[in-house]
Amino acid sequence: MLGAGLFIAQRVTALILAPFVIAHLALIIIAVHGGLDAAEILARTRGNPWFAAFYQTFVTFAALHAAIGVRVICAEWSRGRLNAIHLDSITLTVLLLLFCMGSFAVFAVVV
Repeated sequence: MLGAGLFIAQRVTALILAPFVIAHLALIIIAVHGGLDAAEILARTRGNPWFAAFYQTFVTFAALHAAIGVRVICAEWSRGRLNAIHLDSITLTVLLLLFCMGSFAVFAVVV
């Protein structure tokens, strides 16, 4: 059951991430073609709650998607030598690490 749930969660997070990736790339292209430098971009993002909400949501789903993917890679790579507790520990560690790093980045750009 866990395998099927993770399979579905991986696909759902991919569907949720797709518009975020497209919007992120569009924002980068607009900023670069608009001639904005880092200081101008940061001036626009500072204190913007919409920017913070957008990127924190992006970080949350990206961390979850990546953690599930790393779990699958570890399970396949280990050929069954890692039990569920090991895989759960790896998944949770990757999830927390990516979530914290991403959240710190969002905080640094918004605050």
